[in-house]
Amino acid sequence: MTEGAARRAELAAHLAAVHERIDAACRAVGRSGEEVTVVAITKTFPASDVRLLAGLGVRHVGENRDQEARPKAEACRDLDLTWHFVGQLQRNKAASVARYADVVESVDRGRLVTALDRAAGEVGRRIGACVQVDLDERAHVPEPGVPGRGGCPPAEVLDLAGQVAASRHLDLLGVMAVAPLGADPVAAFDLLAAVHAQVLAEHPAAGMRSAGMSGDLEAAIAAGATHVRLGSALLGRREALK
Repeated sequence: MTEGAARRAELAAHLAAVHERIDAACRAVGRSGEEVTVVAITKTFPASDVRLLAGLGVRHVGENRDQEARPKAEACRDLDLTWHFVGQLQRNKAASVARYADVVESVDRGRLVTALDRAAGEVGRRIGACVQVDLDERAHVPEPGVPGRGGCPPAEVLDLAGQVAASRHLDLLGVMAVAPLGADPVAAFDLLAAVHAQVLAEHPAAGMRSAGMSGDLEAAIAAGATHVRLGSALLGRREALK
């Protein structure tokens, strides 16, 4: 077996296991596995893995750093893929990200909405956007050595969602969140569900709820996640970023 064939077989086994987990989590709460979209988080992995995953039926790919995402998306532009940007985004990177990202899940402030809207208009594209919700009560209290996960405070989400919806070149798709480190993901995703319900009351078409990663996808699905962002469960352990 060639190296490429071996890697394809490895990814196929991982993907099958992921779908088994998703199906089981959905059955437990009376949902269908077809309601949940897998977003493959391919950071630190090569474009060749993206191609293999695409061949296995994966259509959504996520990255969190522009300097890695941009060339990878370019190398795979012949594929029918939806590219998600899921990392904290600086305004000065908006113009670059707007050229390849179909969805920016990490919109967390008004100035970023303005920058992305302008950038999308300049390249003649419409970009889907999710408001990233900060589920960590400690996130806005500086603590030495405790990293933040990004996001908009829950009380400000409706206002930010309104700014996205009012923009000319962005489509409000829904909300996204990361469970706080060391916290109960069930409680975190229940909070996300409550915030999302408020958004849906004003923006009924914003039905996307991106939540859950390799370690907590079951809790996210139980709380209504429509998209799960999976890295290690699909691709295996990644090397530390240099």
